[in-house]
Amino acid sequence: MSDKVNFGEELVDPAEKTRRVGAVFSSVAQRYDVMNDLMSGGLHRLWKDKFVARVKPRPGEAILDMAGGTGDVAFRLARRGALVTVADINADMLGVGEERATKRELTGLTWRVENAEKLSFESGRFDAYTIAFGIRNVTDIPAALKEAHRVLKRGGRFYCLEFSTSDWPGFAELYEAYASRVIPRIGKAVADDEASYRYLVESIRRFPKPAAFTAMIAEAGFARANAEPILGGLVAIHSGWKI
Repeated sequence: MSDKVNFGEELVDPAEKTRRVGAVFSSVAQRYDVMNDLMSGGLHRLWKDKFVARVKPRPGEAILDMAGGTGDVAFRLARRGALVTVADINADMLGVGEERATKRELTGLTWRVENAEKLSFESGRFDAYTIAFGIRNVTDIPAALKEAHRVLKRGGRFYCLEFSTSDWPGFAELYEAYASRVIPRIGKAVADDEASYRYLVESIRRFPKPAAFTAMIAEAGFARANAEPILGGLVAIHSGWKI
C-alpha cells in the first residue's frame, strides 16, 4: 500500500496509521472497559450479548476472536463451551484480557498477538471468526476480510460488530454532537487521554455505512453477506459465510 490512509480525519502513511492505532490502544488499555461503559451507558454489554447470540457458539468449536483485546466477547464465547483464540495486534490490550480471564477462572482461551491483515494461522482452521469494534481500526480492511475468509473452514461463519452512522433523523444529529463534544472530555477525565478518544470518534465517523461494508464482505468472498442494524445503523452486526 503506497497511498495515504485516514487516521481519524488526518491522512497518513499506512505504516504510520498502524503505529498510531497501536499507541492509542496501549494508552487506553487499562481503562478501556470502564470507558466503554461510560461512553455507551452500558449498552455495549447488551450489543455484545446480542452479537454472541447471533454467532451461536457451540461446545468444542474453534473460534478466532480478532481484535479481542480485553476479552469481553471472548469470555461470552468461552462460557458457551467454544475454544477461543483471542487475537489482537496490541499486546497491552491482550495483557489486560489475560488478567481478567485469570480472575474469572475462565478456560478454553488462547491469547495471540496477531495482525488482522496477515494472520499466522493455517487456512481453514476456524469454525467462526468474530471481531467486535475492531475492524474500523485496521489499516487495510479488505486485506483483513480476505484473511478472515482464508482461515475459516468451509461452512465457517464471519461475524463483525461495529459502529457506523445512524440514519434515524434527530437521533443521528444528537449522537454526533455527543460523540464530538462529550466523549473526548470523558476520555480526558477518566483515562487522561482526550486525543485517543477523539481519534476513536473520528474513526467511527469515517467507517462505511452498513450497506457499503456488507458489499466489502461479499467482495472478500463471503456468501449471504448481511447487516443487522441497531439504533438505525449506529451499530450493526455484519455476517457472512464461507461456502
